[in-house]
This record gives sequence, C-alpha cells and structure tokens, in this order.
Amino acid sequence: MSEADQLKALRVRIDSLDERIMELISERARCAQEVARVKSASLPEGELPVYYRPEREAWVLKHIMELNKGPLDNEEMARLFREIMSSCLALEQPLKVAYLGPEGTFTQAAALKHFGHAVISQPMAAIDEVFREVVAGAVNFGVVPVENSTEGAVNHTLDSFLEHDMVICGEVELRIHHHLLVGETTKTDRITRIYSHAQSLAQCRKWLDAHYPNVERIAVSSNADAAKRVNSEWNSAAIAGDMAAQLYGLSKLAEKIEDRPDNSTRFLIIGNQEVPPTGDDKTSIIVSMRNKPGALHELLMPFHTNGIDLTRIETRPSRSGKWTYVFFIDFVGHHQDPLIKDVLERINGEAVALKVLGSYPKAVL
Repeated sequence: MSEADQLKALRVRIDSLDERIMELISERARCAQEVARVKSASLPEGELPVYYRPEREAWVLKHIMELNKGPLDNEEMARLFREIMSSCLALEQPLKVAYLGPEGTFTQAAALKHFGHAVISQPMAAIDEVFREVVAGAVNFGVVPVENSTEGAVNHTLDSFLEHDMVICGEVELRIHHHLLVGETTKTDRITRIYSHAQSLAQCRKWLDAHYPNVERIAVSSNADAAKRVNSEWNSAAIAGDMAAQLYGLSKLAEKIEDRPDNSTRFLIIGNQEVPPTGDDKTSIIVSMRNKPGALHELLMPFHTNGIDLTRIETRPSRSGKWTYVFFIDFVGHHQDPLIKDVLERINGEAVALKVLGSYPKAVL
C-alpha cells in the first residue's frame, strides 16, 4: 500500500474508534443518571442526594491507573477519566467550588485538576472567604493552598482552620512552574518592577537575584492579580503560571524560573461531608497541649508506639493565650482505623483540645 492509502485506512479506523468511544461515554453518562435516580428514590421527600463521593472517585482513578497499559501514561489517562466523571456528575448537579482568586491562580488550576472542568468555579478574594462560603453552604467545596515544597506552610489556611469548623475531604498536589510574563506594550529592556505573590517571589529568589538584582519586587494578593497589572504598565513584568499567561494574554520572557525544579504546592479540599475509608488515606488534626516540659514528646509518642507515619507537623500560635501553641499534624491512615482510634484516644487524654479536621483519600493526581 502507498503511504496515502495507509494513512487513509488509519484515519478510517480512528473515526470508527471515535464513534465507539462516544457511544461508551454516552452509555456511562446514562448509567450515572440512573445512579442519581436510585439515590433520589430512597431519600425522604425534599432531601437532596449526595452525588459527589470523594472516596468513590479516588478509587475509580486509581483503578484506571492500575489497568492502564499505555501508550498514554497513568496520569494522563486518569485526567481523561476525571473529565468524563466531571461531565457525568454535572448532568445531575454541577458542583460549585470556591477557590482563592482571581481567575488564573494556581489554586484554580488545582480545583480544575481535582474536580474537572465541568464544575462551577467561583473565585474568592481571600482564603478566609473560601472557608466562609463553604460554611454558609453557598458552595459545595472550597480549595485552599496549605503548603509548598520550597516555602513551607501557608499560615492563612492553618489559621482559618482554627476559626471555622470544616471537614477536609481531599487533597491535590500541583507541580508549580513560574514564568516571567510581559505584555504587548512592555519594554523588556526597561523593566523596573516585578509583581507576584510573596510565596512565588520567594520560590524564584535565586533566579531574580541573578537576572534582575536591582529591579523592585512587589508582592500582591495573587499571581493572577500580578498578571492583570502588567497589561496596563509598560515597565513591569509578572511572575505567574500558564493559566494566568493565557487568561491575560501575556507572553513568556523566561520560562520555569522557579529555583527548585520539583517545586510543588499541596492544596486541601474543604467541605461539610465525612469521607469513608478507602484503604489509602490521610488524616489531619489540630492539637493544643498543656504548656509543660515534654508536651511535644507526649503528643508524638502514641504515633511512634502504634507505627503511624507522620507526614507533616506545623506549629501556630494559639488564640487562647500568649506563648501557647497548637499543632497541625497530618498522618497516614483513617480516623476510623483501630490503630488511629487508639492514638487519638491517648492524645485526647493528655491534650487541652483535639480536633479531627478530616480523613480523606491521598492525592491521586
């Protein structure tokens, strides 16, 4: 066969496969609608079913990755199925998700990575506003940054957990790539100021010291806000990601300028529903201990005794008194697991206060 004939045959085969894929996606969507109908039929009149199940979606994505044989890698295959599930869920009840805005932030990218693009994403001006929207029931879930691999904890998020009763329903990790962005009118040889979020400026400190040591660095509320400012100024640039660059029509003067190539940020999904165990979970708690010698040792000993893996521990000033502190702890396991229950009971016997923020599936994507 000639090259043209081979290509024609392959294209016919692709067209046939596309038709089959479309039929199967439509069949899956109809099945999802039937699941919603069954859920609704068993509920009292006026009560709405819970359509989104974090533990179920985590299992589906992990199962898909286990079955995948390539040539697409596991993460890419899981992302395709994430969008299918997102669209199927939206047929019944499009999720409303609040995130730290404005549009184009890494937090929005994390929200879409976790929930898919069929959700209604709503930008908030501050992390505390995200919490308040979830508490008020104005949205189903919120997405907030909690820690960066380079710069550590996001204290505004930790402090908000002290003020609000929220349940952590999930987590998502996002590889963070920063770019130096300029607008159409920017005179690139006369840049006198660079805008970005304080965390992003810190994550690019060495690169900025080497390339723009004498340029003023201005911290703003978000990278998206930085990108918005550049279009109205001829002498400024912004540090932000791909989403902000596309949204605000900026070009990349320099790409991937973060000091560490593995720079990542972890985000938490907050809501009001408890998540059942999946077998691959994490739990987050807040503990306030009595201010006495050995308090931290007493707090950590039950984890050591029961062989529980701690993944993070942070300290923040307590709101209850001067020079007193609370501990934010993440560890592997679900609060319903017998070993975890034992740990929490032992801690509760020594602590001034213990609050379980939630148990949730480990990040899949």
